[in-house]
Amino acid sequence: MDEDGKKFGNEEFLSRWSRLKQQARDEPPAEPQPASPADPKAPPPELPPVDGLTIDSDFRGFLHPKVDENLRRTALKKLFSNPKFNVMDGLDIYIDDYSKPNPLPAAMLAQLRQAQKILEWATETQEETEAKRAAATADPPPVSLPDQAASPTADVGPLPAVAVDMPPVVELQDAGQPPEPPVAAERKS
Repeated sequence: MDEDGKKFGNEEFLSRWSRLKQQARDEPPAEPQPASPADPKAPPPELPPVDGLTIDSDFRGFLHPKVDENLRRTALKKLFSNPKFNVMDGLDIYIDDYSKPNPLPAAMLAQLRQAQKILEWATETQEETEAKRAAATADPPPVSLPDQAASPTADVGPLPAVAVDMPPVVELQDAGQPPEPPVAAERKS
């Protein structure tokens, strides 16, 4: 509380807030001063020709209320036609026209395997299609097993042991012996 007392001159926060709030209610609100509006009775300012305007020109005169609307628009068009204002944002992904697709060139299309299969399917006749279906549904030829000596797995030694978490094997006990009590599993902590 000592820091607060030093900060506000031994006056508590709520009493200070209340006092300032009361002062704000008692004082009449200050009228905002307009930021020097253009006098509507004044004649329009002397304007340079629109053709001679550059990015460094002063365009404030064209915004006067007595300036013709067409002249104002022409001056603003001249200002915003400058290349400085026509730089598109590279991150704006919605500016492209996606309604016009960019087709693949014929050379690239010919190289695609998928396109080759599609073209192959389109050019084959009905008889060729039926023959391929019949060959696919027929039984595959029997596979002969190679000799073990020629087998690439013949030189492989014993397989390495792999640790697998399996439940313990429960051995059956004689009917005459009482069952052994289960051993509690150790907890890792």
